[in-house]
Amino acid sequence: MQDPKTLLSQLTLEEKAALVAGLNMWQTKAIERLGIPSILMTNGPHGVQKQASEATDFAGMSNSIPATCFPPAVIQAATWNRELIHEMGVALGEECRQEKVSILLGPGINIKRSPLGGRNYDYYSEDPYFAGEMAKQLIMGIESQGIGASLKHFAVGNQEYRRMTINAVVDERALREIYLAGFETIIKDAQPWTVMNAYTLVNGTYCSENPHLIRGILKKEWDFQGVVLSDWGSVNDRIAGLKAEIDLEMPDPATDNQRAILAAVRAGDLPEATLDRAVELMLALIFKAQETFAKGDFTYDKQAHHDLARRIAEEGTVLLKNENQILPIPESAKVALLGHFAKKPRFQGTGSSLTNPTMVDNLYDEMVKRIGEANVLYAPGFPEKDKAFIDEALLAEALEVAAKADYVVVMVGVAVAEGGDQPSMKLHASHTALIEKVAAAHKKVIVLLSNGNPLEMPWLANVPAVLEGYLAGQAGAAAQADILLGRVNPSGKIGETFPIKLEDNPSHPYFPGGPSTVEYRESIYVGYRYYDTANAPVLFPFGHGLSYTTFEYRELSVQARNDSASVTFKIRNTGNKSGKEAVQVYVRDVESSHFRPFKELKGFAKVHIQPKEEKSVTIELDRRAFSFYDVGKKDWILETGDFEILVGASSQDIRLKTTLRLDSDQQASSYADRATLAPYFSPTPALISRDTFAALYGKPLPENTTPQKGSYTLNTPFGDMSDSWLARQLLNLMNGQVKKMVGGDDPDNPLLAMVENMLKEMPLRAMLMMTNGALKRGTLEALLMMINGRGLRGFGALVKSLVRK
Repeated sequence: MQDPKTLLSQLTLEEKAALVAGLNMWQTKAIERLGIPSILMTNGPHGVQKQASEATDFAGMSNSIPATCFPPAVIQAATWNRELIHEMGVALGEECRQEKVSILLGPGINIKRSPLGGRNYDYYSEDPYFAGEMAKQLIMGIESQGIGASLKHFAVGNQEYRRMTINAVVDERALREIYLAGFETIIKDAQPWTVMNAYTLVNGTYCSENPHLIRGILKKEWDFQGVVLSDWGSVNDRIAGLKAEIDLEMPDPATDNQRAILAAVRAGDLPEATLDRAVELMLALIFKAQETFAKGDFTYDKQAHHDLARRIAEEGTVLLKNENQILPIPESAKVALLGHFAKKPRFQGTGSSLTNPTMVDNLYDEMVKRIGEANVLYAPGFPEKDKAFIDEALLAEALEVAAKADYVVVMVGVAVAEGGDQPSMKLHASHTALIEKVAAAHKKVIVLLSNGNPLEMPWLANVPAVLEGYLAGQAGAAAQADILLGRVNPSGKIGETFPIKLEDNPSHPYFPGGPSTVEYRESIYVGYRYYDTANAPVLFPFGHGLSYTTFEYRELSVQARNDSASVTFKIRNTGNKSGKEAVQVYVRDVESSHFRPFKELKGFAKVHIQPKEEKSVTIELDRRAFSFYDVGKKDWILETGDFEILVGASSQDIRLKTTLRLDSDQQASSYADRATLAPYFSPTPALISRDTFAALYGKPLPENTTPQKGSYTLNTPFGDMSDSWLARQLLNLMNGQVKKMVGGDDPDNPLLAMVENMLKEMPLRAMLMMTNGALKRGTLEALLMMINGRGLRGFGALVKSLVRK
């Protein structure tokens, strides 16, 4: 491995500027004269999305090599199994080794603030501790193979609506306790090779140039040693980004920004030492990556990886309801499978994580393998494309098939895609109609869900069983068949709360905000932290999941040690089936000077227990498990007092509890106006006023406005400039470019629909990326003048830019 410091001294200024930007969509630049190679990165995080050809644009998203499509983060989280997710990380690393991919872009650990979040399927949880613990294992597994991971999206990237221009207004305590805590866990424990910034602004500054987040917290406080790279097209001001310590801009061509770097260094506006710091980190990354491939070629076992994907789906499938133990289904029974997903499974979302699977199981074939074709019936149940349309003929056929069966499995769900948030928590009308009609006619109905977000279930009381299959990956159907038939005992538990209805969610009045800001007025009360504190009813609580066996918890003991504690208890399998139980430890601060949630998850373990067997479980709680972030002290504070230790099967199924006392020499700061903050001390469904949130935020809130013609900028979304003929033509140009990128204008292409939906919310500067560098910044700035009504001046600037070009 060459020494980065030695190489740094040999680089020209132009070469330094080149190394902090990509070569194309997926590669870094090489400096051949010094033997500095290019390295390849590709989308993840639950499959290797390497392009099948030499093309280096978005076309690769629909033209990638076959790779194992493992279950996405939503179902990884539902396993509650650290070791299993580490094993998945190892497998992803192996596939990268085979394909000479140096960095896999993932995992994402943004918080599920709202059940409508468009990429919730790609994220782990509403709980930052849990998300951090699970994603940490994936990263450590990937990097054990000499492949870099990219922890994303740092930070507060919790929605798709206007994601490239929205300003997330978050109070500092919520930022630290909810939206940064998972990242902090991973940085301190795993030191991933890279971190990717989010698109959004946080408290007025783009994440791609946010010194408080990047330089201050990530690098200085947490001591992150790796490379920070931009999300694709997220860079607003490259010089500000380098000063904030964003090391690598992706993708390229970014020649305008390279010229800007050179000019800034020569003018003294950017210290060369700041550029050198980024270059040295890039050199270290490049040569560390090259060491892996110097060891020779590698070939992974496709069948073994498929089997691993099945095991993850087995442990991540959640039995939400099982009235009268209707499940498992006897293998002698005749089973009707209703819904297109029985033969055409929905096993992943659409977007940057879309994986071209090596093989795909479907439930119909898997059930036939197990119980024979004569015992498996099928009907599509609803239209494959127009899911809002209720087709009475298809319903009648489904009812006729159901009448011939002993058990009926109704397969329904909702498509999910990057680029847009979910419009509601409701199933399609045709799916709901199918459930209701069948449930009214048959007593043994199991609803099997394929979805990435929580759903409202107005039909729940009328069906005896519900199996949450989520998006189960390429082997998910085999896992589901084994669970339905009892060959596998379900052990998944949801890593998010399922509210009864959307309006129950604490973020609902403020999500997704817009046009320019989104206010996080609920502060730290995200998910179960709100529901359990406000004593609000839910459909299924955080951590919920049933089994075909039963577990008994007993003999809780806690040993306090200064500012930490060791929690030990016993768990016994009291049933007749071998099973796995995700045990959860919550901490409650009995009396605090600051508002706190009723309880918070601070430990968990997945325990495999044979029938009538008993095991002892010990979970360690460190100082942080008892602390809160004090904005006044700018530190985590542990107050002297009593803490309740709650051990349970979910956040609302607490089996054991005890109290311990901890002493501390820390003193928390006091609130200047506690009365104004009363809604945070006793949260209710009532709307939190803007004045109350402003008091918590600590300064005036930014105005939420739409820019008007004459004041448009390069950061103004296309949809906000619809009054301009020229802006509309540029949007049409972008639409045409998108069709080329995703391989045509097939209306059924999910990538085309995704990107077209995103375009109106993309800022004007996105054209620099979407045109693959054909359009330069100077030309775009001239066009902006014309859009703003300064036609002659803009035309003159346009001519000059084209001449320079």
